[in-house]
Amino acid sequence: MDHSDTSLKPATLDTSRNWDMRSDTVTTPTSEMLQAMMQAPVGDDVFGEDPTVLALEARIAQLCGKPSALFCASSTMSNQLAIRTHLHNPPESIICHTQSHVFRYESGGASLFTQAQMIPVGIPGANLTRTDVEQEFVPDTHNGHKAPTHLITLENTLAGVVMPLEDMQGIAEFAKDRNVSVHLDGARLWNASMASGVEIKRYAESVDSLNLCLSKGMGCPVGAMLVGEKKFIDKARHFRKMFGGGWRQAGILAAAGLFAIERIWPTMKTTHLQAKRLADGLVALGFELALPVDTNMVLVRDPPMMRVQQDLVDALARRGVVLGMVYEESLRIVLHYQIDDECIDIVLEEAGKIIGSK
Repeated sequence: MDHSDTSLKPATLDTSRNWDMRSDTVTTPTSEMLQAMMQAPVGDDVFGEDPTVLALEARIAQLCGKPSALFCASSTMSNQLAIRTHLHNPPESIICHTQSHVFRYESGGASLFTQAQMIPVGIPGANLTRTDVEQEFVPDTHNGHKAPTHLITLENTLAGVVMPLEDMQGIAEFAKDRNVSVHLDGARLWNASMASGVEIKRYAESVDSLNLCLSKGMGCPVGAMLVGEKKFIDKARHFRKMFGGGWRQAGILAAAGLFAIERIWPTMKTTHLQAKRLADGLVALGFELALPVDTNMVLVRDPPMMRVQQDLVDALARRGVVLGMVYEESLRIVLHYQIDDECIDIVLEEAGKIIGSK
């Protein structure tokens, strides 16, 4: 994909509206995506015979500059397969960000499937740095009291914030010197690449494996991709079958992924601009940003001496806009390609009314 194209694509591809801002997982397939799914040639993917799955895996591997890719049901499955494939000699530990998905939102999978200890590090609201990793890294000194660190997991984006390529490269250099693998949860790496202008292939160079989600901002109903070396993916495919993740005519779902790469991914430029417009409008009303708005997420705190977040959620519900209280201290607003400018206008209008009434 050519990031030098600065033209903006429409953020809604058909006439349907989906003013659900709880997450970018709530998107519904467009009529064009459904048509592509219905027309997809299929076969038995467990036998390696589904041509559309094979085409998607080849396309993703090419985008990442890696030899091989595996189509999975979800990013949780993809991440857990990666961890299980990297680690095979417990006791072992994994360094991750304290707010990372693999630590907080994957049901403790690493401890169950891989018998690995997770070491959460870093500061909430800030990306992981080499210094964070160095401080908590457990060397393999045969100290019977600790589990040596054999894997580092990164996340990009994290809460919508882009992790700088330089930080990833610094951690990768540290890991390589200690013969430790690095896995990237790039569920929203599509957003990071679009916002930064850094090709996905460049991000992938710093890691041994990565996950790319298709069912978040990319708008697919199901799917994620695990990417890495061929031997690694072959073993992960074996574990996927053991996890119950072998599927048959999965090309129907893979077709949505191929469609999304060409048609949905380019719309993220528009979505990111909408997020910045929304953030600027809320700040002008007195809300405080909890994090920088790099991509499609806006996290805001109440204006000083006010508590209005729930009032805003309730008011917007009456206008057909869905928000949810995800975090205790801040309101998370997530944009996607089915959010249009009218929706942004309504959010700012209702926020202004509430602030004005206080």
